[in-house]
Amino acid sequence: MHQWLNRIWYSDRNIGWLLLLPFSGLYTLLSWLHRSPWRAGILRPETLPVPLIVVGNITAGGTGKTPLVMWLAACLKEMGMRPGVMSRGYGGRVGKGPVRASADMNPAYCGDEPAMMAGRLDCPVMVGSDRLAAAKELIGLGCDVLIADDGLQHHRLARDFEILVVDGRRGFGNGSRLPAGPLRESPKRTRTVDCVVVNGAGGGPCRDAPVCRMKLVGDKLHRLDDSEKIDLDAWSGPVHAIAGIGNPGRFFNYLEQAGLTIERHAFADHFSYRQKDLEFTGGLAIVMTEKDAVKCRSFELGDAWYLPVRTQFLADGEAQIRKQLNAMLCSRQTPAGE
Repeated sequence: MHQWLNRIWYSDRNIGWLLLLPFSGLYTLLSWLHRSPWRAGILRPETLPVPLIVVGNITAGGTGKTPLVMWLAACLKEMGMRPGVMSRGYGGRVGKGPVRASADMNPAYCGDEPAMMAGRLDCPVMVGSDRLAAAKELIGLGCDVLIADDGLQHHRLARDFEILVVDGRRGFGNGSRLPAGPLRESPKRTRTVDCVVVNGAGGGPCRDAPVCRMKLVGDKLHRLDDSEKIDLDAWSGPVHAIAGIGNPGRFFNYLEQAGLTIERHAFADHFSYRQKDLEFTGGLAIVMTEKDAVKCRSFELGDAWYLPVRTQFLADGEAQIRKQLNAMLCSRQTPAGE
């Protein structure tokens, strides 16, 4: 189903698009009804005592939000802040929460992305659909700035800074709303955020506000049990490449561009693996994403590796975002380092 939808979303409008178009109209209506009480002032978002940064997208599927969230958390730490991260924990069983994620927590409970972030970040990661409760927990832990991984379509909390992440190659697809297209909102949303970050090569959206460019880079393969690391460009021999992320093709293409010969195995985003799903023939090593690795560490897979990636900005993108963040923090009278 996922692959079928992607063919519709990122190709010329066809019969599949026509069949799904009426449902897109219904989705648009429901989204409008959801937003209306907030836009009319009937419901008012709650302002937190600390700044809130929201990182999100307006398309279904992966754009690179979570690596950018991890970069932001590290950046804010460097600026003297005490950040905390909020996540819905998609694919997990936490529900409203909030629950603080940890590196050794079962991803089936807290979600794969929170488990991955908790293992990487030197700051608390709070999981749950009740973002206000999660925010209060983080503030109670001493956090003086919060980052929401996803949440552009969440209206309960007032935010101080919004970052919209766009896949540079895929953009906004065929321009239609779900399910006929990948859009959750109109592309006009780019006009209201503080910054658009375009991930990877491609045109990206045209807009008046700042646009930064980034790419995801990874140069070392880690053995699944973290007992060994090797340079990606030193790998020799073919591998089974697996990816259960929003855009598996990006991961596969990255491995091929690094010189690996791969056999592709794409799974749905947040896929709940069983060991038998990864028992491939041929005796080849397995290379997976870090998000997949947190769900597969208990398996007996033999020669299995994962590739952590990090955000790398192009040109002056990093300096631009740091400048904007500092201005936002000052406007809330919480200057970096105070």
